Amino acid sequence: MKRVAIAAAVALLLAGCADMGHIKPASRVLPAADLAAGKAIESAVAQDAHWPDEQWWQAYGDPQLDRLVEAALADNPSLKAAQARVRQAAALAGVVSAAGEPHVDANVSTTRERFPAHGSVPAPLAGNWAWYNTATLNGSYDLDLWGRHHDTLAAALGDARVAAAEAQMARLTLQTAVVRTYLQLWYRHAQQDSVAASLAERRRILDIVRRREAAGLASGIDVATVENTLPAGRREHEAIGESIALLRNQLAALVGKGPGETETIARPAPALDKMPGLPSALPAELVGRRPDIAAMRWRVEAADRRIDAARAAFYPNINLIAFAGLQSFGFSRFLEPSARTLGVTPALTLPVFEGGRLRSALTADTAAYDGAVEQYNATVVQALADVANVVAKIQSCNEQQRLAEHALVTAKRAHDLAEQAYRAGVTDAMNALQAQLLLLGEEDQLLRVESERLDNYASLMAALGGGVRLEDGI
Repeated sequence: MKRVAIAAAVALLLAGCADMGHIKPASRVLPAADLAAGKAIESAVAQDAHWPDEQWWQAYGDPQLDRLVEAALADNPSLKAAQARVRQAAALAGVVSAAGEPHVDANVSTTRERFPAHGSVPAPLAGNWAWYNTATLNGSYDLDLWGRHHDTLAAALGDARVAAAEAQMARLTLQTAVVRTYLQLWYRHAQQDSVAASLAERRRILDIVRRREAAGLASGIDVATVENTLPAGRREHEAIGESIALLRNQLAALVGKGPGETETIARPAPALDKMPGLPSALPAELVGRRPDIAAMRWRVEAADRRIDAARAAFYPNINLIAFAGLQSFGFSRFLEPSARTLGVTPALTLPVFEGGRLRSALTADTAAYDGAVEQYNATVVQALADVANVVAKIQSCNEQQRLAEHALVTAKRAHDLAEQAYRAGVTDAMNALQAQLLLLGEEDQLLRVESERLDNYASLMAALGGGVRLEDGI
């Protein structure tokens, strides 16, 4: 025991040659509570508000949208790839875990060999051919005195959690993409209706002008002026039809199907009764809700454990190796008790002069930790900015809706007056046409505001982390 103690003391003394110096992290994790939420977020907080439901898109009340989102979650290739990365990371963590367990291998061999006449093997084998047979069980166990393997395993498990959180983020991103594309499809259909109504109105006015020209009450210039407005309207109608086709193809790709799968999609009919308020726990609970923040948090944890593993590499370690089996020359005595062989070999690994390798490895892991921390801090800051941006859009959208509704009432009154004046022969066709186009323009503005309102809900759900349950396997 005394010799063992002396050997251990010498080992520790020599290990001091591998100096860690003052290598330590320079970055600090930013507490979310230290971030000022701002007046916009504070004004949008509602005491009865809840975090998004797992199927948050059902708030639009469109069963077709529900089916598309569920189909995308089941068949989207990118999401399946993210899920495969989760399984891969978990399997790699299993490989690291197995490295810390006792290992036992079986080895059986037989060799036909001619032994030299003047070698180390005595007579009667010297100078003759003989069979050399061996069958052994070899075992080894790393004592992991300083927890290096334990820290490496913890880092690998952290990587698995990073992959799981990234898969959840891919899931949320896919949900949001399907919803927003579907809303754009709704908006384009509504725009197409508006343009079709405008064309119909222009044709109606053109018919009136032609009849007035035939009666001598209008000139050919009046007819040509109204006719010139039709091609632009037809081009706009065609362009919207093109965007509708492209949006259908985009939906098909998100769902993981061919373009033909979405050719039969019915016209979208989303509706949203009320925009929800913000939960009162912002920004603190946002850290636990957003999958991208969770991924960054686990990345920091994994980097921290790698620093611990790199520090443990500076200290000596003991690996126990043992073997037991049978060895003999020839087969006649291979199974006799005298053929037994046993051995135990404690192997001491001691870093003495590494040429700076250990310090460089520790420096690299420390720098990786600092980078992970700063990425985490940036993600938290951006997450809060995302919420603030959506809140600002929602508040502006509410005001724009009020102004658009007022402008629509004014435009409708002007249109009615211009129509009456034109029918009475007080004004010309262009005044009536301009009033009608103004009315359609204000209707388009109100439609645009409604489209933004629907889109803002999807953006808010994404900014709050959607309905992802991070506690499931993360």
